Amino acid sequence: MSRHLFVVPPLTGHINPLRGVADRLAADGHQVAWAGHVPLLRELLGPQAQLYDCAGPGDLTRPPDLLGPAAFRFLWEEFFVPLADAMAPGVAAAVEAFAPQVVVSDQHAVAGALVAERHGLPLFTSSTTSAELIDPLSSMPKVAAWLGDMLDGLRERHGDTRAHHDPRFSPHGVIAFTTAAFLGPDVEMPHERVHLVGPAIAPRASDADFPWEWLEEDGRRTVLVSLGTANDDAGSRFLHEAVTALESLAARVRGIVVDPAGVLPSELPENVLALPRVPQLPLLERLDAVVCHGGHNTVCESLWHGVPLVVAPIRDDQPIVAGLVTGAGAGVRVRFTRVDAARLAKSIDAVLDASGGHAAAAHRIGETFRAAGGVRRAAGILAEAAR
Repeated sequence: MSRHLFVVPPLTGHINPLRGVADRLAADGHQVAWAGHVPLLRELLGPQAQLYDCAGPGDLTRPPDLLGPAAFRFLWEEFFVPLADAMAPGVAAAVEAFAPQVVVSDQHAVAGALVAERHGLPLFTSSTTSAELIDPLSSMPKVAAWLGDMLDGLRERHGDTRAHHDPRFSPHGVIAFTTAAFLGPDVEMPHERVHLVGPAIAPRASDADFPWEWLEEDGRRTVLVSLGTANDDAGSRFLHEAVTALESLAARVRGIVVDPAGVLPSELPENVLALPRVPQLPLLERLDAVVCHGGHNTVCESLWHGVPLVVAPIRDDQPIVAGLVTGAGAGVRVRFTRVDAARLAKSIDAVLDASGGHAAAAHRIGETFRAAGGVRRAAGILAEAAR
């Protein structure tokens, strides 16, 4: 059996898709180890995981009003590039100690790609978002050139200077957690070895307590509001507007609001439940709609379950993912910084209305996700590469 080293940034949304793949490999008898931020990995993966610590910053925090290209530049200049510099020695140590036959590196944990190429190891990059395949910088050539210079500098410090490919798209292969149906017909792949395996939907442990009795049938539809794991700094106003919107729909809707930072008051309308975290995958089986920031994992998990969306993208890849949702007809988009309770309530009503076709479109995309193979197919590709 083979050995696989997974290299990931300290971002929950980038770790969770690979977790299912790693679990599948382990179940098939292969050895798996992880290189990254050990405290977060231990929390997500449990005590049995084999971990190699790579020094680096903890959670990503940015000024809440930093959006658009400025947010992108901040992300790379202040987080991903310093992260790569900090992680590279730890990744190299993990390669020496674990002797992997295949390295699997998240696209944004660039140290994994560069150390693998320096050691001549087969590398697969993990694309956790459809936006990377669409090329979000195609309309911003100056920003694209700036990022290229940053990546070239990282390669000079940590990689093989004879290589010239973008380290985010390994020539050995890219595992992309999406499908052609969701991407749309006009997307050209970076190269022929991009494997569209669909979302990585796999059971994961959760310590989130949920009062399931609150969902007892009363004729009302159930809506989840979530802004993901990295947007506490930007979400307070939106969550308050969401509560007001849900209250206005109390006769026919009940809402669950994920409030990890505790910005909402303790007294809420009778049809609104606020919790710091929820067991999202099992909860999706009971939902009629999701309101979210356009995070790729939340969007794909919702569509997998045939749940339509109201998307309010904040920054990074989220506007592109939101465009894919509306392009597929599986939801509607609102402006995160300007939407008010009335507009949000109208949008929730729109995706709950069967005549709008949003739920049917969500089911269609979900069918392509389930047919793509997910974690089982991704694990098979990696095992074959090791052979």
